[in-house]
Amino acid sequence: MQEELKHIPGIQFVDHVAIAVKPGELEAQVKAYEALGFQQIHREEVLGKDQVREALLRIGEGPNLIQLLEPLTADSPVQKLIDKNGGRGGMAHIAFRVKDARQAFDAMRAEGFQLIDEAPRKGSRGTTVFFVHPKSKADCAFGILIEMVEDPAGQ
Repeated sequence: MQEELKHIPGIQFVDHVAIAVKPGELEAQVKAYEALGFQQIHREEVLGKDQVREALLRIGEGPNLIQLLEPLTADSPVQKLIDKNGGRGGMAHIAFRVKDARQAFDAMRAEGFQLIDEAPRKGSRGTTVFFVHPKSKADCAFGILIEMVEDPAGQ
């Protein structure tokens, strides 16, 4: 598996760790992370198939973020995750920054990874994203949902 990942071009660093929060708890969660010294840098409602309200918080001065996701509807994948977790929030996914989402998508498809999206698509804050299934490789499943993120601003 590690050899295969060397063939995926442009992975730069961990962009964010996404955490599912129960409906109505986003504000309290933001305050809790701010009490740790994290700085809120972005808010957005992401509709389409995601159906979430997100808050992004920067960790220190680096590029790494915490993404808090509150479901907007019962059909939201985040709500389904909360339901699967017995009504509790928790880790939703980990996201890696890539230089070029299309290039990474094509390379991962060629390597046989199970990709959830049919193609890279618009994400929050003007990014381009795609998701990789937790059981992506039969020989070695990741065990967690992975998102690949291209930021056109390079930030």
